[in-house]
Amino acid sequence: MTDYGLTEEYQDLSDTVREFADEVVAPASAQHDEEHSFPYEIVAQMGELGLFGLPFPEEYGGMGGDYFALALALEQLGRVDQSVAITLEAGVSLGAMPVFRFGTEAQKQEWLPMLVSGQALAGFGLTEPEAGSDAGGTKTKAALVDGHWVIDGRKEFITNSGTELSKLVTVTAVTGEQTTQDGRTRKEISTILVPTDTPGFTAEKAYNKVGWNASDTHPLSLQGVRVPEENLLGERGRGYANFLSILDEGRIAIAALSTGAAQGCVDASVRYAKERQAFGSAIGTYQAIQFKIARMAARAHTARLAYYDAAARMLAGKPFKTQAAMAKLIAGEAAMDNARDATQVFGGYGFINEFVVARHYRDSKILEIGEGTTDVQLMLIARELGL
Repeated sequence: MTDYGLTEEYQDLSDTVREFADEVVAPASAQHDEEHSFPYEIVAQMGELGLFGLPFPEEYGGMGGDYFALALALEQLGRVDQSVAITLEAGVSLGAMPVFRFGTEAQKQEWLPMLVSGQALAGFGLTEPEAGSDAGGTKTKAALVDGHWVIDGRKEFITNSGTELSKLVTVTAVTGEQTTQDGRTRKEISTILVPTDTPGFTAEKAYNKVGWNASDTHPLSLQGVRVPEENLLGERGRGYANFLSILDEGRIAIAALSTGAAQGCVDASVRYAKERQAFGSAIGTYQAIQFKIARMAARAHTARLAYYDAAARMLAGKPFKTQAAMAKLIAGEAAMDNARDATQVFGGYGFINEFVVARHYRDSKILEIGEGTTDVQLMLIARELGL
């Protein structure tokens, strides 16, 4: 990336994924959405393209790219199908990335080759019934007994946790207490790798969601789950801090997906405005429609600049937490606002699920909630301002 422009390598990747999204993903989107079916055939092809391995080193089977490459792919997929895009985003930034960032070499060798190839999916077991934005409210517990972690608790809204490809969930759990410098005690939260075939691990019935109908999302139950002590991921007691750093990176990815959704609404609205006739002319000749779509294009452009900036800071090793929060805030709202306006441009057809703008209208709301709500992003930005 150079001055918000794309190098030839990045542009080629973006073009390749755009073509794949238009020719493979888009034609199947309406059916998977209607049937609430997981797009196994598309996930397999994304694996063959190397999309799950984009930001990982070749030694683990990855493509040797970086996080910005992943973001570009997510933007292109997000234009046509948010369910497919979030399957990739969660599989990489929430599933495989914690193993890569914090795993031992043995853990990386065991899990990364299958995860970066797309042959297996991993989930990010953070959210609980009473611990969403307040992730420090974790109640799931893990006790060390005879060389094994024994885990009991529940997790909510866990993506990629119940498919035939789901092989691993990284779980946050309270493993004891820590004493702070001022003498107070607080929960010691650690992260533990839990294979999905472990006895006591249950992916319960999938949610009946408003949107993202082709994305796999389940509540999880862990009852007396026993895994070896060496399944601890990262340093004991650093689980919460490590997951927060994963979320900082993930906000760039979600911002890219959101930018794609916002751009998809622009593209669909422009095409429709040129074709749809009303009062003897294409509706795109009327200023009211022109101005609405122009605002949509401005939102998508601004969102793109925001996530490009956050990604550039991250790749340069500069602080990017606040910029990632801004990018997610701006892009999530752009996606939702553009979906609403695109639905209005399409009129009655915008209320029909076979049209992509209708799916974006249902799908985009979660972009203001998942991986940190809009209010959380505002809190982070305000905190950086010293408020």
